[in-house]
Amino acid sequence: MLIKITEYQQLDTGKLMDVYYESNYENTDFFFPEEADKEAAVKMVEAGFLDFLKDDFFSKKDAAYWILETGGIYVSALRMCRIKEGLYYLEALETRPDHRRKGYGAMLLSGVADSLKEDGPFRLLSCVGKKNTASLKVHEKSGFQIVSEEGYDYLNGETDDHTFGLEYCYPGE
Repeated sequence: MLIKITEYQQLDTGKLMDVYYESNYENTDFFFPEEADKEAAVKMVEAGFLDFLKDDFFSKKDAAYWILETGGIYVSALRMCRIKEGLYYLEALETRPDHRRKGYGAMLLSGVADSLKEDGPFRLLSCVGKKNTASLKVHEKSGFQIVSEEGYDYLNGETDDHTFGLEYCYPGE
């Protein structure tokens, strides 16, 4: 089931952190390198992540978390903001490690695009790490194309030469 969440209180934060556990674990070395207890560090990263969602992300106009749920489990998720009419930026596409290679990421991207089609023409923009071949394949399978050798984070206003800029265009009917 595709779920669109527009307010922090609507999130099941435990289920969401299960989706991002692997990334949060990897981020412990960046955010809390002095913390020897990895599980304690993961909890600190998760707390910061949730604070960001509550205090920053959901305060943006037209911000939404899109989640694909199956069997009561969040299996894939992404964040999306409207930049202007017909232009959206998505980030943080992630699928739970125990549900990868089953097409859930592509289903989520396709479901989001299908939902947006109801409102007419649009463009979806995203950035994907140049070494993240799995995510690149999922995006391309879902209709995204690489349009730039350097990604642009529309929420932070920053470019990143470690990412590609991707775009999905729907011209309307």
